Amino acid sequence: MPKNGFYPGPIADLPKIDIPFEGVVGHLLQGVESQVVFFELPGGAEVPAHSHEAQWGIVLEGRIEMEIGDETRVYNKGEHYFIPEGVVHAGRPLTDCKVLDVFFTPARYKAKE
Repeated sequence: MPKNGFYPGPIADLPKIDIPFEGVVGHLLQGVESQVVFFELPGGAEVPAHSHEAQWGIVLEGRIEMEIGDETRVYNKGEHYFIPEGVVHAGRPLTDCKVLDVFFTPARYKAKE
């Protein structure tokens, strides 16, 4: 049974990331050249505009509005997105969301100490 109602123990037990966005939790799977983060985002949270290395993600549960460059779109469960390196983007979960993101850098996030 998943510990938090969605992610199973092996994911829920991964190190949590150090992230400055209110209410957002991420579980870090660290690779040599990339990172995978299993996010939990409460509805109404704000991920302000920012940019970094390339990112690919998929919505596992819920709905999230994403601004990627000049395009704003709502992504639903099962839909994926790609954010090229350096493109400004922001997000706003419309419901509680679970999102899996792959960051094509090994150093996007650090684990909380």
